[in-house]
Amino acid sequence: MAGAALLEAFLEMMLVERGASPRTIDAYRRDLTDFFASLRGEDPVQASSDALRRYVQGLAAAGLAPRTAARRISALRQFYRFLLAEGRRRDDPTSLLDTPQLGRPLPKFLTEEETARLLAVVSSGDDADSLRRRALLELLYATGLRVSELVSLPLASVSRDQPTLIVMGKGAKERLVPLTEVARTAVKTYLPHRRGFFPKGARDSRWLFPSPRAQDGHLTRDGFFKMLIQIGIQAGIPPTRLSPHVLRHTFATHLLAHDADLRSVQQMLGHSDIATTELYTHVLDDRLRATVQSSHPLARLLKKGPAGA
Repeated sequence: MAGAALLEAFLEMMLVERGASPRTIDAYRRDLTDFFASLRGEDPVQASSDALRRYVQGLAAAGLAPRTAARRISALRQFYRFLLAEGRRRDDPTSLLDTPQLGRPLPKFLTEEETARLLAVVSSGDDADSLRRRALLELLYATGLRVSELVSLPLASVSRDQPTLIVMGKGAKERLVPLTEVARTAVKTYLPHRRGFFPKGARDSRWLFPSPRAQDGHLTRDGFFKMLIQIGIQAGIPPTRLSPHVLRHTFATHLLAHDADLRSVQQMLGHSDIATTELYTHVLDDRLRATVQSSHPLARLLKKGPAGA
């Protein structure tokens, strides 16, 4: 089996057996195709540990960010473990590869005042576009959904006006997310205007946020991102500080700041590992430390130094 055919077999396995998302599949395809090109015609099945090491060293020399390099090394490991399991190789040439050291960056989030400004921008207007923007933003801030989960919500998820959403997350895992009354109202107000976003000639759509132009029939991630950036500009929030994922982080950070239970936030976000959710507590720890340093009387005295110094 040629390298290209093996790549497709590997990607099919990741999709069917591991439940990898289309975005992950695309990333693996790009990363492994880049590696195959570096072999200059050599069969990737027969690639040596030295060939893989040279490729990884080349990533560093090209100035790739450590996180990007780590992702490519992860793709190589998954691929060669697949070949090992399939009996195409007797060894794993990735076993001696070093993964770049990664710090875990703390999540970026908006303050409550910034979030209020953002929501205020979409709080007015009764045309279809305005009502859709309001429903999207209120839902995202109320639930912390991933953007892919938000734009692909089926109409059935809200058709009975339930106080919760059933969300299909990564790996086809369902989770239950409560809805605020504000979000429910925003969705109910938008629903009579959905038909204006149906594809041309369509009598119905299974999506909560249909789109007349998108191939999948619903609003795309990019479409929502562009919409959010425009709302942010109106709210005085620079594009560098705003993204759908920033709002997901904002949802979690604000809940924990108001004493929400960490395990409950983990379940609402759909994190498989609570250590991922714990990153938000580090954000709060940093903010608390900064507050103490700027406000505590003793901290101010220490900054000035002892009298007579």
